[in-house]
Amino acid sequence: MATLWRKVSTILRENGWEQVREGKGSHQIWANPGKSNQKICVPANLKSRHTANNILKQAGLPKSM
Repeated sequence: MATLWRKVSTILRENGWEQVREGKGSHQIWANPGKSNQKICVPANLKSRHTANNILKQAGLPKSM
């Protein structure tokens, strides 16, 4: 069974998002070059499907968790 972080990161990569750098703690900063320098923060210890869906919403993608 894949973790929520792995599912979210796969969905982001498939939609043109790239991991830019490591953030504080266990967070990662992702950016989409095609979306006017928009950035989102994804925690590596993602455990809540509500948080996962909120991250996808910030990225402009439909909920899928």
